[in-house]
Amino acid sequence: MPIAESEKVVRTADLKARTKRFALRVMKLVDAMPRTIQGRAIANQIIRSATSVAANYRAACRARSRAEFIAKIGIVEEGADESCFWLELIIDSGLLTDERIRPLLSEAGELVAIMAASRKSAIR
Repeated sequence: MPIAESEKVVRTADLKARTKRFALRVMKLVDAMPRTIQGRAIANQIIRSATSVAANYRAACRARSRAEFIAKIGIVEEGADESCFWLELIIDSGLLTDERIRPLLSEAGELVAIMAASRKSAIR
């Protein structure tokens, strides 16, 4: 069943806010990272990938065609998945505790799933 235009607008606004919150949460996390070579290197990587999720989602919302939307939402999916990788690396390396990272890792995983579903839906 097709989604009503007003429902799409609400869903889009919700996802814009959600991806922005994710970026802000990662920015706060980066402040807690140890100031070691490893900590700084991973902090730089995760801040890039997490903020790109929000920025590229906004760009996808402004896509001028279905093909452009599919390409841009794919970039968002990749950024969210890359964020998952860096969060897993933070846990596995012991830079921060599992308890601190797990909620963000869960959110990143949900964003990957949402963007993958959006991309597949747009392809159909």
